[in-house]
Amino acid sequence: MSRKVLVLAEVRDNSLRNVSFETIAAGKTVAEGGEVVAVLLGLGVKGLSDQLFHYGADRVKVVEHDKLKAYTPDGYSQALLTVINEEKPDGIIIGHTALGKDLAPKLAAKLQAGLISDVTEIDEAGGNIVFTRPIYSGKAFEKKIITEGIIFATIRPNNISPLDPDDSLTGEVSVVDIDIKDLRTIVKEVVRKAAVGVDLSEAKVVIAGGRGVKSSEGFEPLKELANVLGGAIGASRGACDADYCDYSLQIGQTGKVVTPDLYIACGISGAIQHLAGMSNSKVIVAINKDPEANIFKVADYGIVGDLFEVVPLLTEEFKKLKVHS
Repeated sequence: MSRKVLVLAEVRDNSLRNVSFETIAAGKTVAEGGEVVAVLLGLGVKGLSDQLFHYGADRVKVVEHDKLKAYTPDGYSQALLTVINEEKPDGIIIGHTALGKDLAPKLAAKLQAGLISDVTEIDEAGGNIVFTRPIYSGKAFEKKIITEGIIFATIRPNNISPLDPDDSLTGEVSVVDIDIKDLRTIVKEVVRKAAVGVDLSEAKVVIAGGRGVKSSEGFEPLKELANVLGGAIGASRGACDADYCDYSLQIGQTGKVVTPDLYIACGISGAIQHLAGMSNSKVIVAINKDPEANIFKVADYGIVGDLFEVVPLLTEEFKKLKVHS
């Protein structure tokens, strides 16, 4: 059964986030041969349309407005609802990001639609689209289908692989004019902490530190390893509570959920709250002096040792591999 599926392309700093391409791939699965329509919201974002076509979008709808320059739930929901009412899609896919987690429930309520959140896998079985999502802090998974009404889901970044890009693909771009009004929240200025490197929530490699790093300076060897591997730095809540790093790096039940290809846990004991945020990583490497640390129970590879000795050794070995590759 072919369907029309609407996907939200998420923009940050005038660039498309990788989850935008993942939503297109998810949309293709749900569409089952039907049409995938990507939606761009913002200001000065029309030029990003070509990338969405390259990754498989059939059409692109663009809504540009001064009040969409920064995300607000009222502004984005008004814009997206306008497109939804025009297109009348059979399905909607949004990334399970900070933006998506805020926006999707609001839209679902307005559409009176069911919402399947934090999806990690999408399959077709018996004529139904089956969504898999983690429950109980990742200790179990459930499979869900939507039997009637619009199919609405958010997908966890780094779990559904984007399609291989094809620069020859193109399509129709249409601009939607709307009057956004009655905003309860107005963003006057966005102040960001100075940050460099890879976005933690989309990183393919994450190097995370816990209380075992002992200080903010203890993160320096981890940062060097992350730079060599092209990865991002994360932290346990213990490290954040100890003021070794900012809470924006926190991974866990009350922090970010990450699913990189490689997760290296340095000096992290493995509290259940932390495991909830990283246990679905494809390969987990744990470095800890305590051989009984809980982190070793979920690790694919474990190194019992002092992280300040082990991490520099790993960094040097990876540097050698990069030179010879």
